[in-house]
Amino acid sequence: MNPLRIPAMFLLLFFSPSMFAQGSIAQGLFQVDVAEAEGYEIVVVEVEYPPGVSSASHRHNAHTVVYVLEGSVTMQVTGGEKQTLVVGEIFYETPDDIHAISMNASDTEAAKILVFFLKKSDAPASVLTP
Repeated sequence: MNPLRIPAMFLLLFFSPSMFAQGSIAQGLFQVDVAEAEGYEIVVVEVEYPPGVSSASHRHNAHTVVYVLEGSVTMQVTGGEKQTLVVGEIFYETPDDIHAISMNASDTEAAKILVFFLKKSDAPASVLTP
């Protein structure tokens, strides 16, 4: 598979559809196996949050780095500090963190983030949490 062309099926395999049911739009951009770490891969996804949209509480089975491309987003992992990030800022989560808050910080402007995952190849990137 060409790592620059991720089919729509990718999103169904790695993300719970209900996580994005509230209106965010995810697009797989890149996926590649990590040769030096057998059984691991890097996945890059762009997520757009329309005004006022949030994702359900979830956990990533990955080291996750979020980079804000447009607008502002509010992020928080359980037990961590709630942070509002603007363009150029970064948020990090471990594979064990519960991503309790992930939302567009604005009710009037869209936000866009780039998400980098380092994860086991056979693990879903995200799972919903209660």
